[in-house]
Amino acid sequence: MGWSSWLLFLYLSWSFFFSRTHESQIYQLQLLLQLRKHLEYPSQLGILESYNGDLCNLSSSPNLGVVCLEDTVTELKIMGDKLVKVSNDFNGFAIPNQTLSESFSIDSFVTTLTRLTSLKVLRLVSLGIWGPLPDKIHRLYSLEVLDLSSNFLFGSIPPQLSRLVKLNSLTLNGNYFNGSVPEWLDSLSNLTILSLKSNRFNGQFPSSICRIITLTDIALSHNHLTGKLPDLSTLSSLHMLDLRENKLDSDLPGMPKELITVLLSNNSFSGNIPGQYGQLNQLQHLDLSLNNLSGTLPSSIFSLPNISYLNLAENMLSGSLPNHLLCGSKLGFVDLSSNKLIGVLPSCLGTMLDKRVVKFGGNCLSVDTQNQHQESYCNVANEEGKQSRCRAVGILVAAIAGAVLVISLLAMVAVFLRRRYRSGRTFEQNIISKVEQDNILTGVSSEVLANARFISEVAKLGTQGAPVCRVFTLEELKEATNNFDSSSFMGEGSIGKIYKGRLENGTYVAIRSLSLLKKHSIQNLKVRLDMLSKLHHPHLVGLLGHCVDSGIQNDSSSTKVFLVHEYVPNGNYRTHLSEMCPEKALEWPDRLAILIGVAKAVHFLHTGVIPGAFNNRLKTDNILLDEHRIAKLSEYGMSIITDETEKTEVHFATTHTKLFN
Repeated sequence: MGWSSWLLFLYLSWSFFFSRTHESQIYQLQLLLQLRKHLEYPSQLGILESYNGDLCNLSSSPNLGVVCLEDTVTELKIMGDKLVKVSNDFNGFAIPNQTLSESFSIDSFVTTLTRLTSLKVLRLVSLGIWGPLPDKIHRLYSLEVLDLSSNFLFGSIPPQLSRLVKLNSLTLNGNYFNGSVPEWLDSLSNLTILSLKSNRFNGQFPSSICRIITLTDIALSHNHLTGKLPDLSTLSSLHMLDLRENKLDSDLPGMPKELITVLLSNNSFSGNIPGQYGQLNQLQHLDLSLNNLSGTLPSSIFSLPNISYLNLAENMLSGSLPNHLLCGSKLGFVDLSSNKLIGVLPSCLGTMLDKRVVKFGGNCLSVDTQNQHQESYCNVANEEGKQSRCRAVGILVAAIAGAVLVISLLAMVAVFLRRRYRSGRTFEQNIISKVEQDNILTGVSSEVLANARFISEVAKLGTQGAPVCRVFTLEELKEATNNFDSSSFMGEGSIGKIYKGRLENGTYVAIRSLSLLKKHSIQNLKVRLDMLSKLHHPHLVGLLGHCVDSGIQNDSSSTKVFLVHEYVPNGNYRTHLSEMCPEKALEWPDRLAILIGVAKAVHFLHTGVIPGAFNNRLKTDNILLDEHRIAKLSEYGMSIITDETEKTEVHFATTHTKLFN
């Protein structure tokens, strides 16, 4: 009897498992048939029309691939044949014979697609898919590889894509995405391949990419990126960098030592080729052609042990190459044409070598005179370069002198304001005391309302693009920080702990947590927070909102206050000083601009409103830099809500070198 019961149990279990597996197979096949309908019956999916077998045993081809794990589809590859691309006047509407028809709905298509919840690899290439990529793509939470190349997707990359934390390869080549490259890409902490070639991205190269240390490949070529390329030396795993055909116009940045391929041609890079490039021992392919590079060539790049391709054509490189120049044994192609080089061609670049192709026309070399300029042509260019360098030195000296002058003025202003501090503090406290005494519905006293200068100045500044300050719930802040998880903790400032959060709309914020003694009513505290929220200035870290939680567990004498600030991504001023981090050291003109910005912020806090906001903790840790290196002062105006912070703060915090980054 025991054996028969056991066998019956096994039979029933096997039957149940087989039934569930069969149902899953049918469901997944139906989803693929729906996708086929959405894609308007491409020939690549024709095999599904009368297919009755096991979906996971479907034979793969170069154009269609389905891979399963435990009878669940985990990989889907469909390679279409709509390879013809439209011109730059593509305006986001269907185009006959190139895109899917006008009746195609990308929202419905992605909704069906997200029902394949176990997908890890998704490749949908050259299928004529058009429209803005919907936010709901993030429902494919298991995705590790996403490739939507050669379609007609446009608009911005949806912020919800940042939730795909398992993603290690993102390829969106050959579409029509526009706007700036997202700053939130560093949320994809496992990303190894980022390829956004041939789109319409503009703006600057986002500094957040430099924080994705897992990256091995970056391809952003054939876009409209401008401005400065940041230091990339922190990307220790990077092997390939392709930024061809953009509008980048800075000096060449530092590079990681493991790079194999660097493609920076057809931009507007200027300055010298860094000597550090001669230490990239893994480098095989270097293309810096069609830029505005100047100065002499570092001879070490010719002798790199693995270099095989070196293209420096059509720049403004000058000087002569050393006669004893050494060339690496693998160097097979060198293009030095259309520069300002003089002298003789070193023997290792001689034309008699069959194993190496060397191009050098359009210079002033003393060989092949019919394809060379007169030496005077290049000498004039070199003299102009020297004069330009002299002017640059003069500008640098002037900038240093200006910086010293600004610092001196700031010191004098600090001494003067210290003398006014006591009277200013007394006046401020008198006004706030009056607010506390007036127990009216609005919580604002007649004295403050009568202060026309405070109201008018703050209202005027508040209309100039400043974010609207709002009241957050504690639940919203917990959701933004994953319940204040340690992974979101950024450090402790001189006032309170700071967490990085992401709001429901995808905006990153910095949340400061304060514990204050209950010296004032909640109503009065909110009045003070409202006063602080009205301090808007381009060089102040914006206050986006606040949350007051008076119910601190086991501590009825304290009030928990959360200040929600804008997130400033580029660290603080201290980390950009040469003695702290030499590779990030700022140039003197940048330092001068930062100090001027801080001076403007301090001047506004002291004189732009009444009562003036003093005791603003002016130090290098509290001067933050945004993605454009614009200075923003943090921890300002805290005296408005804390009175004497040193007395009311429950817990003193040790200042970290990074407050909002």
